Amino acid sequence: MRRPKPPLFLARAPYRRRRLRDAARLLPVVGIFLLLLPLLWTQDSRMALRSGDVIYFFLVWVGLIGVAAAFAAGLRGGDGTDDEED
Repeated sequence: MRRPKPPLFLARAPYRRRRLRDAARLLPVVGIFLLLLPLLWTQDSRMALRSGDVIYFFLVWVGLIGVAAAFAAGLRGGDGTDDEED
């Protein structure tokens, strides 16, 4: 009978850096969804923007820039050598 393999230990910093990279890859998809969201709540069939929609677009745009900047700060420390542990 074979002995079971020991559980794989993942170091905390590379694991978090990988999850942060995954979230950064998902950010454009979330951004497109958030920017297209006002099209779903228009009540009439014509595509007319109200001032609230423009403010919403601006806030989403600024929010995406802020989240991307936070992700970039977290990813800056990674030198890409954490894949040798896999």
